[in-house]
Amino acid sequence: MLILNTPHIEGKKISEYFGLVTGEALLGANVYKDLFSGVRDVVGGRTSAYEEELKKARELALSSMQEKAEKLGANAILGVQIAYHNLGGTMGNTILVTMYGTAVHYE
Repeated sequence: MLILNTPHIEGKKISEYFGLVTGEALLGANVYKDLFSGVRDVVGGRTSAYEEELKKARELALSSMQEKAEKLGANAILGVQIAYHNLGGTMGNTILVTMYGTAVHYE
């Protein structure tokens, strides 16, 4: 499946628009405890374990969005956006990763 953040595919014709597809993933508060208990995992001022968890969350959100598009018969998702939200409050330090775009079929 072709996944782009652009609104069109250069040189290709969009034959059908299926609408918005989304994907979400939560990065829970327990991750913070696990990550900060091993502070020596910091490399160059960055916490590599935290970055790895964010990568997993992005991949999960992307996979979820892609599955929804495939079920609709799409072979591409255009205009893809990704956002990170700190839910805070009663959710603790939970991070929500969201992705969304337009599912289409191109020829």
